[in-house]
Amino acid sequence: MLTVLLATRNRCRILNRVLEAFCHLQSPASGWKLVVVDNCSTDQTPQVIASFADRLPLYSVLEPKLGKNHALNTGLGLTDGDLTVLTDDDVFPNADWLIQFRRAADALPAYSIFGGLVLPCWEVPPPPWIQWVDVGTAFSIHPSSVMDGQLPAESLSMVYGPNMAIRTSIFHSGIRFDASIGPCGSNYPMGSETELVLRLSRQGHEAFFLKTAIVQHFVRKEQLNKAWVLERAVRCGRGRHRLYPNVRSYQGIPLHLFRDVLKEGFLVVAAWVTCRQEGVFRARWRFNILRGKAVEAFSLAREQRAAARLASSPLSQK
Repeated sequence: MLTVLLATRNRCRILNRVLEAFCHLQSPASGWKLVVVDNCSTDQTPQVIASFADRLPLYSVLEPKLGKNHALNTGLGLTDGDLTVLTDDDVFPNADWLIQFRRAADALPAYSIFGGLVLPCWEVPPPPWIQWVDVGTAFSIHPSSVMDGQLPAESLSMVYGPNMAIRTSIFHSGIRFDASIGPCGSNYPMGSETELVLRLSRQGHEAFFLKTAIVQHFVRKEQLNKAWVLERAVRCGRGRHRLYPNVRSYQGIPLHLFRDVLKEGFLVVAAWVTCRQEGVFRARWRFNILRGKAVEAFSLAREQRAAARLASSPLSQK
């Protein structure tokens, strides 16, 4: 048996379409269950979930504390079987999606983590400039060139949240998502699934990429906007600072940021002067990733200084 787990908040329209698609999934011989965690929605999400109670092996739970990872951690307490498949509330799976994960988990016992292929489902045709975008970072979409096989440490970020599976025994051992990273409101460091996969890799767990386990990730019309994509780069930068910290720093700020921000800022200006739209966009993307790293570095350094002051205060020592 396996469990599919997803968290949702205030996206009742797309959730209705997603759950309808789940009704057409082929069931593995060992069976499956679906756990949906409502992260305190204020729209019609509870009614949508309830409307599928007699059509899906559905279990729902409410998590009032805002944050996707708080919701997922709550849902992990309801998982059954030996495999937990994680996805999002805007993902449309192929009919054999669960069959493919089940087959891989049974055939590859040495692997604990499985990533599946994520293709785009565009709400509207994408604009020409989308070819300039790192679609993996912006939309959690894989390139068509991705291949099956074991994922080395440097490629673990290819395991995307919309389509991944982890052996349930890992979660039953007490492992949970880090709630300090990942979706929580509109301003957050990205990379919660990558953080988990990297953490598991350091513990000796191996990852395998499965091109035959396919989902389509819905890309909303408003996301096909340069301003939205460039803001995504800031969140990406914030997450990268947490995921790949630089040990050489000054008062908690990585030294390379002082140099790189100036360099990329100059390249943005140079691209503007030459009126190269693609060059401007790419330079702004790189600059915003560095900007995000700087924002997160300053934020964490401020938190650490505050914690140190609190720990050294007379009241804390009583």
